[in-house]
Amino acid sequence: MGIAAVPVATDVFAAAARAQAAALGRPDFDAVYVPHPIQDQTREEIEAKADAAIGELVLRLTGYAAPT
Repeated sequence: MGIAAVPVATDVFAAAARAQAAALGRPDFDAVYVPHPIQDQTREEIEAKADAAIGELVLRLTGYAAPT
């Protein structure tokens, strides 16, 4: 459809995500992985994980590095 997309998952799901992408014919469609866990984190911890991942997400979605 031409819509840029990047999956995001926690690192414990990396093998499963890669296997699923390969099974669907998209072994190149790798996620951006953040440290596990997510559900029991504070707002500040979640924001830190998002901050650490945002540069890679922007790069994969746009092809351009995010300004620092």
